[in-house]
Amino acid sequence: MSGVFVTATGTDIGKTFVTAALIRHLRGIGSLVHAIKPVVTGFDEADWATSDPAVLLQALGHPVDLKEIARISPWRLAAPLSPDMAARREARTIAFAHLIDFCRDTLRKRPGLVLIEGIGGIMVPLDEHRTVLDWMSALRLPVLIVTGTYVGTISHTLTALEVLARRNLVIAAVVVNESERSAASLEETLSSIAPFADCIELVGIPRLADTGSGHPAWGRIAAAIGCG
Repeated sequence: MSGVFVTATGTDIGKTFVTAALIRHLRGIGSLVHAIKPVVTGFDEADWATSDPAVLLQALGHPVDLKEIARISPWRLAAPLSPDMAARREARTIAFAHLIDFCRDTLRKRPGLVLIEGIGGIMVPLDEHRTVLDWMSALRLPVLIVTGTYVGTISHTLTALEVLARRNLVIAAVVVNESERSAASLEETLSSIAPFADCIELVGIPRLADTGSGHPAWGRIAAAIGCG
């Protein structure tokens, strides 16, 4: 049993894209891999086929239907808001203990590597008292941070590195997923982050290049999480 927690510096940065591509790469090299995205907001019951859990199931080669989505994403909320706000709109709560138990149970039962995709950024609230950071801290898994090249990304990324270090969490790698219409280039962003990343693996994903499962970036990420 082993696991990696995939988080990001914000929303719509590319966590699911990175997680799915990494799944396809790992399957391509013969590694056993599973993935869950326990908490999903903005989930449309009428359009589940395009949801993030559906993307992960496709990458895993599993059937894509609501039953399978429920298996990997038990907490599905309609409003495209932070989990605490989305849950309040439905008069629901995300029981933190149940969330941790679900993740640990999956880690215990699944052979090979389990990728746990978070939601939003590292400080997104899950309820009135806990954030995604608390979720990661409870699981104590290596963390894969996904960031972009958008304006503000340097501050967001360095803040994430600092906060995770303060919780004594192991950062397996930082993946810079090139943002659309970015003012800074991927190379400039990598160069700005690198002096502050110490020995952490820093991997750039170019937006317009062929970034399929055979792209060398995925091999570097796989090696960083111990699957190379």
